[in-house]
Amino acid sequence: MNQAHLITVRDFEDGCPVPAETLGRLYRADAETLSNLVASISQRTRAQLAVFLYGRMHTRELGVRVAAMCEAALLMQTAGTLGEVIYAQSRTGYERPTYGEVHRPLRSAISLAGSRKTGDLHA
Repeated sequence: MNQAHLITVRDFEDGCPVPAETLGRLYRADAETLSNLVASISQRTRAQLAVFLYGRMHTRELGVRVAAMCEAALLMQTAGTLGEVIYAQSRTGYERPTYGEVHRPLRSAISLAGSRKTGDLHA
Protein backbone atom coordinates (compact mmCIF):
# COMPACT_ATOMS: atom_id res chain seq x y z
CA MET A 1 0.00 0.00 0.00
CA ASN A 2 1.35 3.43 -0.91
CA GLN A 3 1.38 6.07 1.75
CA ALA A 4 1.50 9.75 0.94
CA HIS A 5 3.62 12.08 2.99
CA LEU A 6 3.68 15.82 3.25
CA ILE A 7 6.38 17.57 1.26
CA THR A 8 8.52 19.82 3.40
CA VAL A 9 11.43 22.12 2.67
CA ARG A 10 13.74 19.37 3.96
CA ASP A 11 12.79 17.24 0.94
CA PHE A 12 14.65 19.74 -1.26
CA GLU A 13 17.95 19.77 0.63
CA ASP A 14 19.41 17.08 -1.60
CA GLY A 15 20.81 18.92 -4.60
CA CYS A 16 19.53 22.36 -3.68
CA PRO A 17 22.23 25.02 -4.10
CA VAL A 18 20.95 27.10 -1.15
CA PRO A 19 20.17 26.12 2.46
CA ALA A 20 16.67 24.82 3.21
CA GLU A 21 15.82 27.92 5.25
CA THR A 22 16.69 30.21 2.33
CA LEU A 23 14.63 28.07 -0.01
CA GLY A 24 11.66 28.28 2.36
CA ARG A 25 11.92 32.08 2.50
CA LEU A 26 12.11 32.28 -1.31
CA TYR A 27 9.07 30.03 -1.68
CA ARG A 28 6.95 32.16 0.66
CA ALA A 29 8.21 35.57 -0.53
CA ASP A 30 6.16 38.21 -2.29
CA ALA A 31 7.63 39.81 -5.45
CA GLU A 32 9.58 42.58 -3.70
CA THR A 33 10.97 40.33 -0.98
CA LEU A 34 11.91 37.72 -3.59
CA SER A 35 13.95 40.30 -5.51
CA ASN A 36 15.82 41.28 -2.35
CA LEU A 37 16.48 37.68 -1.34
CA VAL A 38 17.66 36.64 -4.81
CA ALA A 39 19.90 39.73 -5.05
CA SER A 40 21.77 38.50 -1.97
CA ILE A 41 22.66 35.20 -3.71
CA SER A 42 25.76 35.02 -5.92
CA GLN A 43 25.15 34.97 -9.68
CA ARG A 44 26.41 31.39 -10.14
CA THR A 45 24.32 30.03 -7.24
CA ARG A 46 21.34 32.03 -8.50
CA ALA A 47 21.58 30.31 -11.91
CA GLN A 48 21.90 26.90 -10.23
CA LEU A 49 18.87 27.70 -8.07
CA ALA A 50 16.79 28.73 -11.10
CA VAL A 51 17.59 25.44 -12.82
CA PHE A 52 16.94 23.45 -9.63
CA LEU A 53 13.53 25.08 -9.10
CA TYR A 54 12.59 24.82 -12.78
CA GLY A 55 13.24 21.07 -12.66
CA ARG A 56 10.40 20.51 -10.19
CA MET A 57 6.88 21.02 -11.48
CA HIS A 58 5.52 22.68 -8.34
CA THR A 59 8.41 25.19 -8.18
CA ARG A 60 8.82 25.76 -11.93
CA GLU A 61 7.20 29.20 -11.90
CA LEU A 62 9.49 30.28 -9.05
CA GLY A 63 12.45 29.00 -11.07
CA VAL A 64 11.45 31.21 -13.97
CA ARG A 65 11.11 34.20 -11.63
CA VAL A 66 14.60 33.55 -10.25
CA ALA A 67 15.93 33.13 -13.80
CA ALA A 68 14.62 36.60 -14.61
CA MET A 69 17.32 37.88 -12.24
CA CYS A 70 20.11 35.83 -13.88
CA GLU A 71 22.48 36.46 -16.74
CA ALA A 72 21.76 34.43 -19.87
CA ALA A 73 25.38 33.27 -20.19
CA LEU A 74 25.42 31.82 -16.67
CA LEU A 75 22.12 30.01 -17.15
CA MET A 76 23.41 28.50 -20.39
CA GLN A 77 26.73 27.60 -18.76
CA THR A 78 24.85 25.96 -15.87
CA ALA A 79 22.25 24.02 -17.87
CA GLY A 80 23.02 24.33 -21.58
CA THR A 81 19.94 24.42 -23.79
CA LEU A 82 17.66 24.16 -20.76
CA GLY A 83 19.29 27.29 -19.36
CA GLU A 84 18.55 29.06 -22.63
CA VAL A 85 14.91 27.95 -22.47
CA ILE A 86 14.53 29.08 -18.87
CA TYR A 87 16.10 32.44 -19.71
CA ALA A 88 13.72 32.91 -22.68
CA GLN A 89 10.69 32.03 -20.54
CA SER A 90 11.82 34.47 -17.87
CA ARG A 91 11.76 37.24 -20.47
CA THR A 92 8.43 36.36 -22.09
CA GLY A 93 6.52 35.39 -18.97
CA TYR A 94 5.70 32.02 -17.51
CA GLU A 95 2.66 30.22 -18.84
CA ARG A 96 1.33 27.41 -16.68
CA PRO A 97 1.24 24.09 -18.60
CA THR A 98 -2.15 22.71 -19.61
CA TYR A 99 -1.10 19.04 -19.61
CA GLY A 100 -2.96 18.36 -22.82
CA GLU A 101 -6.22 19.89 -21.69
CA VAL A 102 -7.97 21.67 -24.50
CA HIS A 103 -10.13 24.59 -23.51
CA ARG A 104 -13.04 24.63 -25.91
CA PRO A 105 -15.52 27.46 -26.16
CA LEU A 106 -18.87 26.75 -24.58
CA ARG A 107 -21.46 25.50 -27.01
CA SER A 108 -25.13 26.23 -26.86
CA ALA A 109 -27.28 23.49 -25.41
CA ILE A 110 -28.72 20.94 -27.81
CA SER A 111 -32.32 20.00 -27.41
CA LEU A 112 -33.41 16.47 -28.28
CA ALA A 113 -37.08 17.49 -28.34
CA GLY A 114 -36.81 19.08 -31.76
CA SER A 115 -39.04 21.86 -32.89
CA ARG A 116 -42.82 21.81 -33.05
CA LYS A 117 -45.16 23.70 -35.23
CA THR A 118 -47.88 25.42 -33.41
CA GLY A 119 -51.38 25.27 -34.69
CA ASP A 120 -53.59 22.61 -36.06
CA LEU A 121 -51.66 19.73 -37.64
CA HIS A 122 -54.71 17.77 -38.85
CA ALA A 123 -57.62 19.85 -39.85
